Amino acid sequence: MGKRHHHDPEVVTCLHHDMLASVVGRSLASFESKFTESQAKKMADFPGVIRVIPNHFHSLQTTRSWDYLGLSPNSPNTLLNDTNLGDGIIIGLLDTGIWPESEVFNDEDLGPIPSQWKGQCVSGQQFNASTACNNKLIGAKYYIDGFLAENEQPFNTTDSPDFLSPRDVVGHGTHTSTIAGGSFVYNASYKGIGLGIVRGGAPRARLAMYKVCWNVPRGQCSNVDMLKAFDDAIHDGVDVISVSLGTQLPLFSEVDDRDAISIGSFHAVTKGIPVVGGAANEGPSAYTVENTAPWILTVAASTIDRSFPTNITLGNNSTILGQALFAGTEGDFTGLVYPENPGLIPSLAGVCEALILNNTPVAGNVVLCFTSVARRTPVALAVSSVRAAGGVGVIVAKSPGDVLGPCSSDFPCIEVDYELGTQILFYIRSTSSPVVKLSPSMTLVGKPVSTKVAAFSSRGPNSISPAILKPDIAAPGVSILAASSPFDPYMNGGFALHSGTSMATPHVSGIVALLKALHSDWSPAAIRSAITTTAWKTDPFGEPIFAEGSPQKLADPFDYGGGIVNPNKAADPGLIYDMGINHYIIYLCAVGYNNSVISQLVGNSTTCSSTKPSVLDVNLPSITIPNLRENITLTRSVTNVGPVNSTYRGRISLPLGISVAVRPETLVFNSDIKTISFTVAVSTTHEVNTGYYFGTLAWTDDDGGHVVTIPISVRTQIIRYYADGN
Repeated sequence: MGKRHHHDPEVVTCLHHDMLASVVGRSLASFESKFTESQAKKMADFPGVIRVIPNHFHSLQTTRSWDYLGLSPNSPNTLLNDTNLGDGIIIGLLDTGIWPESEVFNDEDLGPIPSQWKGQCVSGQQFNASTACNNKLIGAKYYIDGFLAENEQPFNTTDSPDFLSPRDVVGHGTHTSTIAGGSFVYNASYKGIGLGIVRGGAPRARLAMYKVCWNVPRGQCSNVDMLKAFDDAIHDGVDVISVSLGTQLPLFSEVDDRDAISIGSFHAVTKGIPVVGGAANEGPSAYTVENTAPWILTVAASTIDRSFPTNITLGNNSTILGQALFAGTEGDFTGLVYPENPGLIPSLAGVCEALILNNTPVAGNVVLCFTSVARRTPVALAVSSVRAAGGVGVIVAKSPGDVLGPCSSDFPCIEVDYELGTQILFYIRSTSSPVVKLSPSMTLVGKPVSTKVAAFSSRGPNSISPAILKPDIAAPGVSILAASSPFDPYMNGGFALHSGTSMATPHVSGIVALLKALHSDWSPAAIRSAITTTAWKTDPFGEPIFAEGSPQKLADPFDYGGGIVNPNKAADPGLIYDMGINHYIIYLCAVGYNNSVISQLVGNSTTCSSTKPSVLDVNLPSITIPNLRENITLTRSVTNVGPVNSTYRGRISLPLGISVAVRPETLVFNSDIKTISFTVAVSTTHEVNTGYYFGTLAWTDDDGGHVVTIPISVRTQIIRYYADGN
């Protein structure tokens, strides 16, 4: 291991053990150590050493949402009630830790800890295992050796407040745990906004927290620590693993040592444990989706049928509805200004992220500004500048669909789109003394609020393997109310409203927990298939789903995969597209990984067939063809999990300019025939390189009770690998 030379073998052993930071065993059979690059290369050549993994960091990525998805405990015959609210299922989360005192982790009326549980609750700073854990929060561990080894210095809790324990300072892990499996808490809200019942998707499920991320800039999470956490979670007996974390663009390959989520997920999935991961928050640009391995269930973020309208009353008696999370009191009319400096282009002074206020009377007034930056940053910068100058509020005109940021109770920051912002600006310029009155935010639920894919939600296509559709599914991830840490600056009364695919991910994790309770024999792929093939393509009111961006457009599979998750339909999908470890090995062979790399990942000697398989034949609940030129035929197999004697008929919605034919057109199942393969022939009429066009293949049973739908995404490429912008 090292370069030191000693004659005493016991001394050598001790010194080498000192070099080992920690050991990971069981499923991943590995250890952590600090090597120079040359030492790492030598170590990789040792007999019995499968791989040497360099450390790498990863980053972080309810009230109404569960009723919106149809999982109300008051409704009979739902997945929630059919599974006793997920009782007996264990959800493991890799995150920033947990705040165990939150009332969402109470174990009232819960029975004993499931017998399968082999994990621990580990004490640490400000975390007493004997009081922190109970029959709801049954496990909590923390992992920091990889983080310390990479930083090569002690953890500084002064500069970056955190606890060397499972306790959560950031609030992220507490928030995601609440969404996945929190207990019922009544009359919860954020300063009165979003008032309702907070609970998780599987409120009687048990939770196990694996703290792998630390309170430093961008929430660093070491891949070595994450691998240890995956290994422990597998050994501990969790039923589903929720990972609201991601890497960074450009992505590492699925078998790259630096992608701990992909590698850890592979080992979990091959042992029957579904892994749910976030698509990331780099949207709406294409090719930004993360967690793209075909064994991960990747989740995009959508809005729900709830908004927070906020009245902006102008001095001309017109009222404009903005959006905000303002819980202050309604004030009187006050001055309204827009920064305009002589000698500058008129728009420059009023840019939110670079306000020029020298010649503007800000004190005691509300300021209007404009921004084209689709993040919270311009709002924060505008608020800071205006407050420092004595202003009393900000109206931000920006592209629609961006995340609302709560401001303080005494300082409203209200968002409007460019059209409404321009109306306000015209009013300001039309009078010598413009005034405005800002009202507290209201909560509007149901019609006419529409469902959309969030602007920040990362989009496909998959940049590593374009034939694998990502994301797989979408779930609520905008302004989600859940418990948080007292250290969270946005927390009030124990709860906070947060947005991100990090919030969408535990929604699906909670649903997966319920499906595991109902169908304990289903594989992770079967659960993924059930979720994606039954998803909503329209919102619960039958309206089309749009994808936020510039401009808005109708959502397609690269925005939301199969659609918006529909839990009750997923409980009874009719047919499933199933996969196991051999299918994943075929995929790895198809995309060109060599036998050595595949064997390292799988953990035993694996040899690809001499005839290279086609990645298009991977039995996914989707068909994605990134480079169609000549006619191709691909295969899929479906397994009947509905009534034994069933007949399904195929129906195709064609992508523009694409011909698709399925054979056979009818699938007949009985007690002897449970799985049937079919072929799909695809050809193009396009004679130029195109963008992607979309369609669907749906299998409908004769009773009409099951419609099993997969998306079809096809791009014609007459010249392959030609960067023409399509």
